[in-house]
Formats: sequence, structure tokens, C-alpha cells
Amino acid sequence: MGASAKPAASPRATARNAAGLPRKLAEVLRGEARFDAFTRGRYATDASIYQIMPAGVVFPKSAEDIAATLKVAADHDLPVILRGGGTSQNGQPIGSGLVVDCSRHFNAVKDYDAAAGTVTVEPGHVLERLNARLRADGWFFPVEPSTATRCTLGGMAGNNSCGARSLRYGKMSDNVLSLEALFHDGRAFGFGLTGNEAQAVTGGARADDLARRMLALAEAHRDEILEKYPRVQRRVGGYNLDSLIEPRPNLAHLLVGSEGTLAATTSVTLKLSRLPTHRAMGVCHFPSFRAAMETTRHIVDLDPVAVELVDNNVLVLGADIPLFRTTLADITRGRPNCLLLAEFAGDDLAALKRDLKRLDQCMADHGFPDAVVEVVEPNRQKAVWEVREACLNIMMSMKGDRKPVSFIEDCAVPLEHLADYTDAVTEVFSKHGTRGTWYAHASVGCLHVRPILNMKDGGDVATMRAIAEETAELVRRHKGSYSGEHGDGISRSEFIEPLFGAKLTRAFEAVKDDFDPDNRLNPNKIVRPLKMDDRSLMRFAPGYAVTEPAQTALDWSDWGGFGPAVEMCNNNGTCRKLAGGAMCPSYRATKDEQHLTRGRANSLRLAISGQLGRDAFLSPEMKRTMDLCVSCKACRRECPTGVDMAKMKVEFLHHYHARHGLPLRERLVAEMPRFAGIAAALAPLLNLRNRYAPLAKFGEQKLGFSARRSLPAWRRPWREAGEPAHPSDVTGEFRDIVLFGDTFNRAFERENLEAAERVLTAAGYRLHRVLAHSGRRALCCGRTWLASGQTDRAREEARRTLDALLPFVRAGARVVGLEPSCLLTFRDEFLSLLPGEEAKTLAQSALLFEELLAADLAAGRIALPMKDQGGRVAHLHGHCHQKSFGVMGSVETVLRHVPGLDVRVIESSCCGMAGAFGYRADTIDVSFAMAELSLFPALRKAGPDDLVVADGTSCRHQIHDGLKREAIHVARVLDAALA
Repeated sequence: MGASAKPAASPRATARNAAGLPRKLAEVLRGEARFDAFTRGRYATDASIYQIMPAGVVFPKSAEDIAATLKVAADHDLPVILRGGGTSQNGQPIGSGLVVDCSRHFNAVKDYDAAAGTVTVEPGHVLERLNARLRADGWFFPVEPSTATRCTLGGMAGNNSCGARSLRYGKMSDNVLSLEALFHDGRAFGFGLTGNEAQAVTGGARADDLARRMLALAEAHRDEILEKYPRVQRRVGGYNLDSLIEPRPNLAHLLVGSEGTLAATTSVTLKLSRLPTHRAMGVCHFPSFRAAMETTRHIVDLDPVAVELVDNNVLVLGADIPLFRTTLADITRGRPNCLLLAEFAGDDLAALKRDLKRLDQCMADHGFPDAVVEVVEPNRQKAVWEVREACLNIMMSMKGDRKPVSFIEDCAVPLEHLADYTDAVTEVFSKHGTRGTWYAHASVGCLHVRPILNMKDGGDVATMRAIAEETAELVRRHKGSYSGEHGDGISRSEFIEPLFGAKLTRAFEAVKDDFDPDNRLNPNKIVRPLKMDDRSLMRFAPGYAVTEPAQTALDWSDWGGFGPAVEMCNNNGTCRKLAGGAMCPSYRATKDEQHLTRGRANSLRLAISGQLGRDAFLSPEMKRTMDLCVSCKACRRECPTGVDMAKMKVEFLHHYHARHGLPLRERLVAEMPRFAGIAAALAPLLNLRNRYAPLAKFGEQKLGFSARRSLPAWRRPWREAGEPAHPSDVTGEFRDIVLFGDTFNRAFERENLEAAERVLTAAGYRLHRVLAHSGRRALCCGRTWLASGQTDRAREEARRTLDALLPFVRAGARVVGLEPSCLLTFRDEFLSLLPGEEAKTLAQSALLFEELLAADLAAGRIALPMKDQGGRVAHLHGHCHQKSFGVMGSVETVLRHVPGLDVRVIESSCCGMAGAFGYRADTIDVSFAMAELSLFPALRKAGPDDLVVADGTSCRHQIHDGLKREAIHVARVLDAALA
């Protein structure tokens, strides 16, 4: 076989070899390459504990770009690491050479045969996008890991991914028909099914010869393969030599699971499956973990599609996460220790319901009567799967340095050994003074387990090594697989030889050497591995420490400080999803890792720990990294580990502007609440800007407000009805209300506040007019100052507003507002600006207009007689902050209270306006690109007489400027419908 491979270059040699690379790559690429420290830092990690700084990052647009990259890298003696979504948990797609990100551009569907049920995709194509396209024809690709919203098909092939339904559909190697790839020197070849020689091998004599040698190598080791390869479905360790001793081997399956160490994949042809017409789920409750493990094999005998574990850690932590709290309450009865989710699928719904009855009987037969909650409705099932798919990230939401750590993540054992194996592993944890978290694929004996350790602590790293060695021995003893789903990478490559033996390990080395004799492709993975406990390879290497900022502007005590809050990002990549929810809108528009919650968090972590050079935290590069964060707060709700990038941006801007000064544009926007009264008096003059293009152009040149964007028109501001109130006027009944008039609705759209007054009065509420103690200026939430990082000024506004409102709140009144970004500041930033019981008291009594009405209508405390609207359609777009705080249901509720109104919710992310963001000349293109993702296309389909409802002033402005349609606040809809 091949000669011994050349050793991989050291990081120091890699840096030296990178000289001249940018120029060479710029000459040959259609795509681009980047070599700045910030970009390299963003690609130094995946979802594992490891971090290796690459020499550069390439964004190819074609197979030719990858071939050119391989050739240039060879000239510079650099390795090449292909990368998809960067969600691997073992350090597979990181290394010191050139990282090639296929997800940004190299992601097309090349061929789709709906009749044959096959599809060919480029490696950067995201699984969920593929299945969304296939659904219309009744097909889907059935290998569905929990990262389906962001994982790429190339990455899935590299890791031999599995997914929850592998019990029925198998893993990636069972569903890949063929692969096209490049050798280490850039030459193309293809592997497929033998027996049809035209398709089995393409690429000439070199590929033919290599294929023959691989088949001969596997045959020579047949006895060893039959003896040593684990006989469990979940086995993805080493190379798939076992696939080559089948009666009719598919050569492509040798490349599946090879983690980019053998070739650079350029396309994957997949076998599709028919989408079942119906699914039904039974949520099985257990009083103990052992009981669930013992019962699993009996549930599997009922022929479900999947049986998934949700352990006690997820039940406890998930109950504190707003996104999952309602779902968990819906599917749990009492206080179970853990759950098994058993899914059945098929085309006969009645048969599936009988399966659920059989499941219920099975549970009763094993001592658990009435322990199954049936979930038949598709929407409820979708919500349950979202919880299951977020299990890892829910567990990673633990605050502090001790976190569940992935390194024995997906060992798999035969079902008959599952209970004993899990007991033994739990004993190992206890022996080493820790405990573990468990979840995932009970049906195939592959339970994801993570011991809770502190990777900043050298002692805990040593504990990790001891647990790994002891668990590997347990897996070997139970005839299981040490790598059951997530591949080998850095974490597990060391354990290939102890589990597969010396002969097969040498055979694996021969495979690597014959494909990649110069060791160019992702070296030190699978063969000749790195040490899994080498701290120099870790994200928290020896000497890691957060040094900036010395003093924070906001309260971060809930996280243990600003640094720990940033470190909450574990790189799981949920923010990379391209549909569903709202996170992360700037990434959806640009597909650039820089403009992603994960990308920003990585940059912040590296900067505040000194890994990006001196003063990186307050550098222009960091400012550019944060610039396209629109502070939508979607991550606050949707990031399962709790990364709050909107709050981090406020903290960053506070320090950045303190160092570099505040531009005039930001100063004008921030001070708007202070000069609003004067501006209203000068309205005829100021509003000329929107009527005369030269004035708009002048404003763009001098202030940076885009001439393509209209500015809000100043008007006579809103004035509350009645005399100023006193706290003694509050009776303490639910009817006592303070209507908070935010600056935007006061100054630009007073008709919204006037409509709200009429609706609230019609509902029987008592409105109390509250003034600031000074009486000179209306109350303000401080939002405009927060947007530019002026936390001291925002704190002054918060204090002024809190002092005015708190006496009324303590007397029993509720504070109600119309603008989500303003009112919800009381429930969010006020708690960080003014931590303590006073701010909490206000937060608990601050409600959006629609929240108030929905709650009191549901309680039967108010009545709102409405006129029938005769079937008129209302298209509802939610403000990002409404979604972040989970109050969109209240908007729907009050709109559906209007008889004859056909309410249609638009599934959209941020509208793209985001306060001042959409007005800026440098961001207006991205602003409109965000709107074009889903909001604008949906509204273009709306009828001319349809209502468009949007509670955010920015959202209404974006719809007006982009589509020339009027969007109105829900208060105006209700006001017009009052009987």
C-alpha cells in the first residue's frame, strides 16, 4: 500500500508558509479568500471544545475554485480543511491550514430527478432547504440530524451523519448513491456503485487503480473487519472498509465518514425517501432513567420510526427557557424523571393511532400504566421535535464555567446492554466527582452523554481523559461503537486503535496514504491523531483570561460577568438557520459568518481575551463585526444557550464610542426625544427634506442618512387626555392604566395613541396621565440612547421614568405601551441599567397594548363589542421584540377577537428597518435585502383592500418605503372595528 504519509506542518511552519497566499489565491479564485485575524478567528472553532487558528479562509464558488485552492496550498506546503456549517462536535473542520467554507457560495442543487427520487447537490447545500424544496413532490431526505436547519449535505457526508429516524432510514452511507470529489492535487474523480462500471469510477486510470487497491485492501482484512467492526447500526468510526466487502460495494461509501481526510467532495448524489402522509407521537413518562433504558427495546419492538430520550436535565432547564416552556408543559404530566418520544409514521392515520394504543399497552405491561401522552396534531409534534432537537443546546445553557462537554458524546451499544452501559457510565462520572446529561437516540442505543466539566481547569481536563479511557473500555466490553454518529475528529481519533486493533488501524493509515500521500487533507484526524486532551488545541487554552472591558456599563451578574456571557456561545450554529424564527436576520441576507450571532460572539471572545491582538476589542474591525447586528433580540429567545447579542452590542458601543467618539448621526438619533418638541414646531421646514431630492442628497453626504429613504414626518405631537394624575387616584383595580406614549408614536403617529385611548376607554379602563417629576418633557424609555451605547444617558432616562411610574405601579396600576421596542425596554434593559427590586416591580407591570387586552379578554374582565368585517384579510407582521418576548400570540388573539377578520400571520424575520439601521446609507441595501427574504414577497401577494398590521413603527416605515403600502398598528384595527 501507500508509503508513510508526510507529517502535518506545525502551526509555526503553517504561518511561515502562508506568505504570499493572498495574492496567489486572488489570481485564481472566482470566490474570495480572507486572511485577517477576525475572519481566521471565526473559523478557528466548531461546536467542540477545540480551537485552532487557520492560515486563511477560502469561500469557493465552484469545484474549480477548490481545485485551485488545493494546488496553491500544495505550493505553499499548507493543509486544506473543508467545512460546511461548522457544527461538528469533535473538531473535524478546524486546522492550521486553509479552511474552505463551502456553505456560503458552493451550495446549489445540481440535478433533481423527481421520478427516480434522486438529487445531486453541491456540498454547501443546507439539509432543511433541500427538504423544503422536495416536500412539494412528496419526497424528503430522511437523514435528519438535530442540526438540520444549518448543517450542509457535504458536512453530513463527511461525518456519516445519522439523525433521529435512523432506525427506519439508516445513516448517511445508506442514502448516498455517489460522490464527485477532488484528489489532494485537485484532480477530479467520482465513486459510486460497482456493477455499473460507467458510474462506479470516473477520473481515469488513477481513480480506477485506487478503487481496485481499496477493494483488495478490504478483502485482505475481511476476517479482521468481521471480527472488530461493531455490529450496531450506529458505527461511524474509522474508515468504512466494511462497506467494501459487501456483495456489490459502493465505493462512494468509503469517502462517506472520512471527514475530508481522503478527498475534497464537490457533489453528492442522494437517494430520497417518500414523505409519510402522517406521523403520530407517544410521549412516554418514566420515574427513573434506568426504567426508560430497560423499556426502550420493548418499545422498539413496536416498529416505531424513532425513539428519542429527553432526560431530566432538559426537563428542568427547558422549563426556564421561554421558547420551550409551553411545549414541555403541554407534553408532560406530573413530574417525570425523563421521557421517551416514540414516533410512528405511515399513510394510514387510523393505523398510527392503533400504534399509540399498542404503545400505551406496552408501557402498562412493563409497569407504567397511563404513562403516555399522545401527540397527533402536526403543529404539536413540530413543537416537541424542536425541543428534542435543542436538547444539547438547552443543556449547554447552564451558566458558569462548568458545562456538559462533548467527547464521549455518541457511543452506541446493543439495546440489550443499554441499561447496564448507562449505569456503568454514570458510575464512572460519580467516581470522578461529576454527573452527566443524557439525550437522543435510545432506539439505536446511541445516547448522547456529556459529563459536566470546566475546560478552563487543568484538573478537569485530566478528568476528561480518564473518563474517556474508562468509557472506551466499557464500550469495547459491551461490543459497541465509540463513534456512533458525530465522527472521530480530535476527540475520538485516538481511540480508533484501542477499539479497532492495530491491524485495522494500519489499514486505515494505508487508505489515507493512498488517497493523500502528502497529508494535505485535514491531517491528524482518524489516523495519526492529535491528543484529545492537548490543552494547546482547546478554546480555553492554558493562560486564557478575559481582560476587557475592565468595568462594564450594564449589569452582567446573572451570567457571572461579561466574559462568561460571551462564552455562552458554544458554536452550535442555531443562528445559521435560514428559515423559521427570526434569528439571525443579517446572516440570512449576507450569508457571511461575520454577520451572525455565533460569528460576533467568537470575535468578542477572542478580542476580550487578547487573542486578536492589542486593542482588538475597541478596533474598527470589531465595530464592523457588530455593525450589522440589528438588535432584533431574536437570539435572546431563540439561542438555546442564551447569547444576548443585542445587549452585548450596547455594552460594546458604550466602550467603543467612549474611545473613538460619537458620530453626529448617532448623536442626532439618540437625542431625538429631547428635541422632539422643538422639531415638531419646525415641522414644515424639517419635512422639506422628504420633498426635495437635493436636500436628501445633502443629508446623505453630511449625516449618512440614505437619500433613498424617507425620514419620519414631524407633526403636532400627541397629548394625553385629562389632567395629571396622582398615585392616590389609583383604586388598585385591574382597570387602572397608565398609557405610556413613546417618542415615536407621540411625534410621528399620534393617531395610534388616540386610537388606543378610545379602545381602552371603550373596554372600561381608567387612564391615568403621568408626567415626569420635572414636568418639562414626556417620559422616555431611553431606547435611542441605548442604540448608540450611551448607557449613562439611558440610565438617566430610566431613572426619570421609573421614578414617575413606580408610585402608580405600587398603587396597583399597569403601564401599557404601543411600541414594542420601547415598552419592552422596561422588561429588559431597565433591569441591566438599574438592577434591583424597583426595576423588577415596573417590569412585572409593564404590558404591550395587545398583551393587556388579550389577558383581560381571556379572563372575562372586559368586553369589546366589534363590528363584523365581512371576511376582510389582515396580514400580520410581528415586530422582532414581540417575537423575542413571546407576545405574538397576544396580537393574534386580539385580532381574532374581531368578527369576520381573516388573520394571516406572515412568517418573517426582521423587516430590516431596525430603528436607525434602515436609514443609514451604508446599510440600506442590507435593510431592503432583509425585507426581501420573506416580508416583502408575502405582502406583494396581498390584495389591494387587505389590511397590513404591524405594531412596530420601524416595520410600518419599511413597508411604506419598500412597497408603498400603509401598515397600521393593531390599536387602529380595533378602533375602526369598535361597535
